[in-house]
Amino acid sequence: MGNSKGRTSVGLMVLVVVIVAVGNWEVKMAGATLSAAQCKEERRIGLNECKPVLYGKLPSPSCCERVRVSHVECVCPLVTPKLAALIDLNRAIRLIEGCGRRVPRHFKCGSITTP
Repeated sequence: MGNSKGRTSVGLMVLVVVIVAVGNWEVKMAGATLSAAQCKEERRIGLNECKPVLYGKLPSPSCCERVRVSHVECVCPLVTPKLAALIDLNRAIRLIEGCGRRVPRHFKCGSITTP
């Protein structure tokens, strides 16, 4: 894998992580905590469903569904300062709102806090 492809993959992961995480501030865990394997699968599905967003497309209905059902606990720990620096938070917020979700002010997810 070349550097350009690696950066694209990281950029995609970060954008999707932010879309999913910030879009799910209201999700409540019912019962037990998700396992590491469950979180990994949830992230994999989210990346697959929302991949076109990286290339300038609007979120598909299936991507928006992922935004609504994914768990904050699975994605926020991935948002490090280094990854947060790679995304346009305003774009991520517009995409989330395009999925019909209101983005709360001052929501903290990993190293990102919404305005």
